Amino acid sequence: MRGGVFITIEGGEGAGKSTLISKLSEKIFQETKRSTLITREPGGVPIAESIRNVILDTKNTEMDGRTEALLYAAARRQHLVEVVMPGIDEGKIIVCDRFVDSSLAYQGYARGLGIDKVWEINRFATKDCMPHLTLYLDIDPEVGLSRIEANSHREVNRLDLESLAFHKKVREGYLEIVRRFPDRIRTLDASGSSEEIVDQAWEHVKKALDAQG
Repeated sequence: MRGGVFITIEGGEGAGKSTLISKLSEKIFQETKRSTLITREPGGVPIAESIRNVILDTKNTEMDGRTEALLYAAARRQHLVEVVMPGIDEGKIIVCDRFVDSSLAYQGYARGLGIDKVWEINRFATKDCMPHLTLYLDIDPEVGLSRIEANSHREVNRLDLESLAFHKKVREGYLEIVRRFPDRIRTLDASGSSEEIVDQAWEHVKKALDAQG
């Protein structure tokens, strides 16, 4: 059986993660005839989806940063146990919208909890089950937020209501995480066309698939 591959897609609000995941999954099937298991964080399974509703509810503006970090880690653990770990064991290609790096960037850096402290929480939650490849979509926060405003079909969540300064901190956090994990994370310029981004992403994914046999 071919080895399972765990791929995560990261980026700030409006970076185009959903579009990339959809088109990249099509590209993977075209090139390999293997379908992908598409999932997301927080969510992907009923318990984690319930936690997601609490985290992203626009009424929960008073949520403490540590509470937020712990809720994300709890949802992550349940998702791993029910979806990711079995999928890897079964040789599936898993493409996940967000993972640990989101917590490091949003709660660790932008919320000021500390990347190392949030990393330790998530090491406990994941038992060091990490992606084979992470694709980070880098975009100017002003551009990303303007995309959200222009997309009337996208549901606005609690994080969308944060200030521009917060989203700039998120980007700074991601860039720091990219520096910390250069062997795992590849940066894509999210300001390009969707076709260009998919082509760039596929080159990195192909290498990851080849490495896993």
